[in-house]
Amino acid sequence: MEDEVILLNFWPSIFGMRTTIALEEKGVKYEYREENVINIKSPLLLEMNPVHKTIPVLIHNGKPVCESINIVQYIDEVWSDKNPFLPSDPYKRSQTLFWADFIEKKLCVCGRRVWTTKGEELEATNKEFIELLKTVQSELGDKPYFGGDKFGFIDILMIGFYSWFPAYEKFGNFSMESECSKLMVWGKRCMQRESVAKALPDSEKVIGYVLLLKKIYGNE
Repeated sequence: MEDEVILLNFWPSIFGMRTTIALEEKGVKYEYREENVINIKSPLLLEMNPVHKTIPVLIHNGKPVCESINIVQYIDEVWSDKNPFLPSDPYKRSQTLFWADFIEKKLCVCGRRVWTTKGEELEATNKEFIELLKTVQSELGDKPYFGGDKFGFIDILMIGFYSWFPAYEKFGNFSMESECSKLMVWGKRCMQRESVAKALPDSEKVIGYVLLLKKIYGNE
Protein backbone atom coordinates (compact mmCIF):
# COMPACT_ATOMS: atom_id res chain seq x y z
CA MET A 1 0.00 0.00 0.00
CA GLU A 2 1.38 3.39 -1.00
CA ASP A 3 2.05 5.96 1.72
CA GLU A 4 -0.38 8.85 2.02
CA VAL A 5 1.63 12.06 2.22
CA ILE A 6 0.07 15.51 2.54
CA LEU A 7 2.00 18.77 2.81
CA LEU A 8 0.35 21.82 4.39
CA ASN A 9 2.31 24.83 3.19
CA PHE A 10 2.25 28.55 2.38
CA TRP A 11 4.06 29.53 -0.83
CA PRO A 12 6.43 32.31 0.45
CA SER A 13 7.62 30.33 3.48
CA ILE A 14 11.32 29.47 3.46
CA PHE A 15 10.46 26.71 5.94
CA GLY A 16 7.87 25.28 3.58
CA MET A 17 10.28 25.43 0.65
CA ARG A 18 12.63 23.15 2.59
CA THR A 19 9.96 20.50 2.95
CA THR A 20 8.92 20.66 -0.69
CA ILE A 21 12.53 20.32 -1.86
CA ALA A 22 13.16 17.37 0.46
CA LEU A 23 10.09 15.52 -0.85
CA GLU A 24 11.02 16.25 -4.47
CA GLU A 25 14.63 15.14 -3.95
CA LYS A 26 13.40 11.81 -2.58
CA GLY A 27 10.82 11.39 -5.32
CA VAL A 28 7.99 11.10 -2.80
CA LYS A 29 4.46 11.42 -4.17
CA TYR A 30 2.49 13.89 -2.06
CA GLU A 31 -0.61 16.05 -2.03
CA TYR A 32 0.10 19.78 -1.71
CA ARG A 33 -2.39 21.89 0.20
CA GLU A 34 -1.90 25.64 0.28
CA GLU A 35 -2.70 27.38 3.56
CA ASN A 36 -3.58 31.05 3.90
CA VAL A 37 -1.85 31.66 7.22
CA ILE A 38 -2.38 35.44 7.09
CA ASN A 39 -6.17 35.20 7.23
CA ILE A 40 -7.83 31.94 8.26
CA LYS A 41 -5.94 28.79 9.19
CA SER A 42 -7.65 25.60 8.12
CA PRO A 43 -9.20 23.21 10.67
CA LEU A 44 -6.76 20.56 9.44
CA LEU A 45 -3.74 22.76 10.18
CA LEU A 46 -5.03 23.55 13.67
CA GLU A 47 -5.70 19.86 14.28
CA MET A 48 -2.34 18.65 12.96
CA ASN A 49 -0.22 21.37 14.62
CA PRO A 50 -2.17 22.48 17.70
CA VAL A 51 0.95 23.69 19.54
CA HIS A 52 2.45 26.20 17.06
CA LYS A 53 -0.44 26.38 14.54
CA THR A 54 2.09 27.04 11.77
CA ILE A 55 3.19 25.56 8.47
CA PRO A 56 4.77 23.48 7.15
CA VAL A 57 3.15 20.32 8.39
CA LEU A 58 3.87 16.94 6.82
CA ILE A 59 1.05 14.44 7.32
CA HIS A 60 2.35 10.92 6.75
CA ASN A 61 -0.33 8.22 6.88
CA GLY A 62 -2.47 10.45 9.09
CA LYS A 63 0.32 11.37 11.50
CA PRO A 64 1.67 14.96 11.60
CA VAL A 65 5.34 15.96 11.59
CA CYS A 66 6.00 19.63 12.38
CA GLU A 67 8.88 22.14 12.24
CA SER A 68 10.86 22.22 9.00
CA ILE A 69 14.27 20.95 10.17
CA ASN A 70 12.54 18.09 11.95
CA ILE A 71 10.47 17.38 8.83
CA VAL A 72 13.49 17.31 6.49
CA GLN A 73 15.30 14.94 8.85
CA TYR A 74 12.19 12.76 9.08
CA ILE A 75 11.90 12.59 5.28
CA ASP A 76 15.58 11.64 5.07
CA GLU A 77 15.14 8.80 7.56
CA VAL A 78 11.83 7.41 6.28
CA TRP A 79 12.83 7.43 2.60
CA SER A 80 16.42 6.46 3.32
CA ASP A 81 16.91 4.34 0.21
CA LYS A 82 17.44 7.35 -2.05
CA ASN A 83 19.68 10.40 -1.96
CA PRO A 84 20.63 10.77 1.75
CA PHE A 85 20.72 14.37 3.03
CA LEU A 86 22.69 13.92 6.24
CA PRO A 87 26.23 12.48 6.43
CA SER A 88 26.55 8.99 7.92
CA ASP A 89 29.77 9.93 9.72
CA PRO A 90 28.85 10.98 13.31
CA TYR A 91 31.21 13.96 13.41
CA LYS A 92 30.17 15.32 10.01
CA ARG A 93 26.56 14.80 11.00
CA SER A 94 27.09 16.76 14.23
CA GLN A 95 28.64 19.63 12.29
CA THR A 96 25.75 19.66 9.82
CA LEU A 97 23.23 19.85 12.67
CA PHE A 98 25.30 22.63 14.30
CA TRP A 99 24.94 24.78 11.17
CA ALA A 100 21.27 23.88 10.89
CA ASP A 101 20.79 25.25 14.41
CA PHE A 102 22.78 28.40 13.57
CA ILE A 103 20.67 29.08 10.48
CA GLU A 104 17.43 28.54 12.40
CA LYS A 105 18.22 30.53 15.55
CA LYS A 106 20.36 33.30 14.09
CA LEU A 107 19.84 33.83 10.36
CA CYS A 108 16.08 33.19 10.18
CA VAL A 109 15.37 35.40 13.20
CA CYS A 110 17.53 38.27 11.98
CA GLY A 111 16.25 37.98 8.40
CA ARG A 112 12.71 38.65 9.59
CA ARG A 113 13.86 41.81 11.35
CA VAL A 114 15.25 43.22 8.06
CA TRP A 115 11.73 44.01 6.89
CA THR A 116 10.02 44.53 10.27
CA THR A 117 12.31 47.30 11.59
CA LYS A 118 13.06 50.82 10.38
CA GLY A 119 15.19 53.86 11.15
CA GLU A 120 18.43 53.45 13.11
CA GLU A 121 17.43 49.98 14.24
CA LEU A 122 17.22 48.84 10.61
CA GLU A 123 20.80 49.89 9.90
CA ALA A 124 22.04 47.80 12.83
CA THR A 125 19.86 44.87 11.76
CA ASN A 126 21.19 45.02 8.20
CA LYS A 127 24.76 44.94 9.46
CA GLU A 128 24.02 41.95 11.69
CA PHE A 129 22.21 40.09 8.91
CA ILE A 130 25.07 40.59 6.45
CA GLU A 131 27.58 39.37 9.03
CA LEU A 132 25.48 36.27 9.66
CA LEU A 133 25.28 35.59 5.91
CA LYS A 134 29.05 35.98 5.67
CA THR A 135 29.48 33.50 8.51
CA VAL A 136 27.35 30.96 6.64
CA GLN A 137 29.23 31.78 3.43
CA SER A 138 32.54 31.06 5.17
CA GLU A 139 31.27 27.56 5.92
CA LEU A 140 30.44 27.10 2.23
CA GLY A 141 33.90 28.31 1.21
CA ASP A 142 34.84 27.23 -2.30
CA LYS A 143 32.76 24.04 -2.22
CA PRO A 144 29.95 23.56 -4.76
CA TYR A 145 27.55 22.75 -1.92
CA PHE A 146 27.69 22.98 1.87
CA GLY A 147 28.29 19.25 2.18
CA GLY A 148 30.96 19.24 -0.53
CA ASP A 149 30.21 17.94 -4.02
CA LYS A 150 26.71 16.78 -3.09
CA PHE A 151 23.53 18.82 -2.56
CA GLY A 152 22.46 18.00 0.99
CA PHE A 153 20.88 18.96 4.31
CA ILE A 154 22.22 22.52 4.74
CA ASP A 155 21.63 23.34 1.08
CA ILE A 156 17.99 22.34 1.56
CA LEU A 157 17.68 24.52 4.67
CA MET A 158 19.41 27.55 3.12
CA ILE A 159 18.28 27.72 -0.50
CA GLY A 160 14.87 29.23 0.28
CA PHE A 161 16.69 32.42 1.26
CA TYR A 162 17.77 32.78 -2.37
CA SER A 163 14.23 33.68 -3.43
CA TRP A 164 14.11 36.24 -0.62
CA PHE A 165 17.48 37.90 -1.32
CA PRO A 166 15.98 40.57 -3.66
CA ALA A 167 13.46 41.47 -0.93
CA TYR A 168 16.22 41.73 1.67
CA GLU A 169 18.18 43.93 -0.73
CA LYS A 170 15.19 46.18 -1.41
CA PHE A 171 14.12 46.70 2.19
CA GLY A 172 17.58 46.45 3.70
CA ASN A 173 19.25 48.64 1.07
CA PHE A 174 22.30 46.47 0.44
CA SER A 175 23.67 44.34 -2.39
CA MET A 176 23.94 40.57 -1.99
CA GLU A 177 26.28 40.36 -4.98
CA SER A 178 28.83 42.69 -3.41
CA GLU A 179 28.44 41.36 0.13
CA CYS A 180 28.10 37.60 -0.43
CA SER A 181 29.03 36.75 -4.02
CA LYS A 182 29.81 33.09 -3.24
CA LEU A 183 26.33 32.57 -1.82
CA MET A 184 24.87 34.02 -5.00
CA VAL A 185 26.90 31.63 -7.18
CA TRP A 186 25.83 28.74 -4.94
CA GLY A 187 22.19 29.85 -5.21
CA LYS A 188 22.32 29.90 -9.00
CA ARG A 189 23.88 26.44 -8.98
CA CYS A 190 21.12 25.08 -6.71
CA MET A 191 18.44 26.63 -8.93
CA GLN A 192 19.55 24.30 -11.72
CA ARG A 193 18.06 21.44 -9.71
CA GLU A 194 14.47 20.63 -10.63
CA SER A 195 13.48 20.23 -6.96
CA VAL A 196 14.69 23.74 -6.11
CA ALA A 197 13.34 25.46 -9.22
CA LYS A 198 9.93 23.92 -8.52
CA ALA A 199 9.86 24.94 -4.85
CA LEU A 200 11.15 28.52 -4.95
CA PRO A 201 8.70 31.31 -5.83
CA ASP A 202 9.47 34.25 -8.11
CA SER A 203 11.43 36.90 -6.20
CA GLU A 204 9.17 39.73 -7.40
CA LYS A 205 6.21 37.88 -5.95
CA VAL A 206 8.06 37.64 -2.63
CA ILE A 207 8.69 41.39 -2.68
CA GLY A 208 4.96 41.95 -3.20
CA TYR A 209 4.20 39.67 -0.26
CA VAL A 210 6.60 41.60 2.01
CA LEU A 211 5.00 44.89 0.95
CA LEU A 212 1.63 43.43 1.95
CA LEU A 213 2.98 42.38 5.35
CA LYS A 214 4.52 45.79 5.95
CA LYS A 215 1.14 47.34 5.21
CA ILE A 216 -0.72 44.90 7.48
CA TYR A 217 1.66 45.51 10.38
CA GLY A 218 1.87 49.27 9.82
CA ASN A 219 5.55 49.22 8.95
CA GLU A 220 5.49 50.91 5.53
